[in-house]
Amino acid sequence: MAWAEWEQLKSAAAEQHAAQMQLNHVPLDPGGGSGTLVSNKSAWSKAGQDVVSLREDVGKALGKLSDGQTGLGEDTGCLTAGAQKDVHASWERYVKSVSGRCGKLSALLEKAGNDQLKTDEAIEVEIGNLQVEYGDTPAVGGKG
Repeated sequence: MAWAEWEQLKSAAAEQHAAQMQLNHVPLDPGGGSGTLVSNKSAWSKAGQDVVSLREDVGKALGKLSDGQTGLGEDTGCLTAGAQKDVHASWERYVKSVSGRCGKLSALLEKAGNDQLKTDEAIEVEIGNLQVEYGDTPAVGGKG
């Protein structure tokens, strides 16, 4: 391909994209197919509850992990006992981290469901409430 032809193709592509970009309107046919994706609050809440359930199971596992350490005794003179304590400490940190992640993820999923539920009217009311609470004071002086 000759350089001039390449430059011509790039120029044509740039013109095509520049002509189509318009930020203040939605295309008449935005595409996307039949629209089978459905999102509702109950689906997000269920996902959040499932993650909370996971967190509870992780908590039970942590309890069993700790129970398994009872009776281990001193690790002096026994290399296996010392190694077991190190492994236990590592797994305990890891399981606590997983539990914390589950807690934060469940909260995010619940919030996503609540945010999805808001309508334009509800958001407009919230903005109106902000204007009432933080509205400007009336002008002093000038024309009445």
